[in-house]
Amino acid sequence: MTKLLAVFGATGQQGSSVVDNVLADPELSQQYKLRAITRDVNSDKAQHLKKKVEVVQGDVYDRASLENALAGVHTVFIVTTPSFSPDAFTVEYNSAKLVADVAVEKGASYIIFSTLPSITELSGGKYTKIVPFDAKAKAEQYIRTLPIKSAFVSLGFFMENFHAPAYPGLLPAGDGTWILPRPCSPQSPLPLVAAVSDTGKFVGAILAEPDKYAGKTFCAAEKIYTMEEACGIISKSTGKTVGFKQVTVEEWRKGVDFLPEPLVELFAEGFVAQAELGYWGPDSEKLVAWAKENVRGKLIDFEEYLATRPLQLPGA
Repeated sequence: MTKLLAVFGATGQQGSSVVDNVLADPELSQQYKLRAITRDVNSDKAQHLKKKVEVVQGDVYDRASLENALAGVHTVFIVTTPSFSPDAFTVEYNSAKLVADVAVEKGASYIIFSTLPSITELSGGKYTKIVPFDAKAKAEQYIRTLPIKSAFVSLGFFMENFHAPAYPGLLPAGDGTWILPRPCSPQSPLPLVAAVSDTGKFVGAILAEPDKYAGKTFCAAEKIYTMEEACGIISKSTGKTVGFKQVTVEEWRKGVDFLPEPLVELFAEGFVAQAELGYWGPDSEKLVAWAKENVRGKLIDFEEYLATRPLQLPGA
């Protein structure tokens, strides 16, 4: 019997990946009927989705819309959007909690939640400004207490972020070369994942064997690169000299004064914490290896990703 799979954030990177991978999978496309949930059913992306799957309006801050969107659903994929308001932690946590609560109330059987590790907990309270990670981690803890089976995907750094206008990336050095400045060492870990292509492959493994992976977390990355390795691959892809430059936190802050302060705080502390703790803590390599062994499909490496989406260097 076909099960109804509701996908939140269906027009975004993670949700669209889940939709596309299920549709492309001969087995999963027979096991699951898709319901794409989005806030704006009239957007261009939503209109495109309507050609492939059912599209339903749902707002993570509006219970009534969620009750309608989750009616008759068997499995729910939940992804939350970070808030950068003064009460960002509470806003994001409550949105995840509400979706999960309504899913249970409407009789859903399984939740797959896109989570992240709590940096506050990993650091023993040393780092407290990486709010989206902490909010998702608390939401995961809450979901685990509910009377419903659940599993989790915890995505590494999106390869797509190198293209994002708001992301502080590569800078021209002024001598025909480029640098990636960061307040951490060249050997700092950088777990990379092609979110649009590969999120659905991790989620697909759970969908294919939900009982096997109940309670498990996929630490989703193709590989944990070093900052230096990532720059080398960018150099090879662009044909330009791209190097890593370790800077102080103060120097880095001065270079990103165009960003909103909450983002500056998040990135600055995030780079330092990741270098010290590892993205998922001291067992990050083992966790990524397990996820790769169990993923459903071949993951795209960073070089392959840049071949399909060439990086335009600033000032080039």
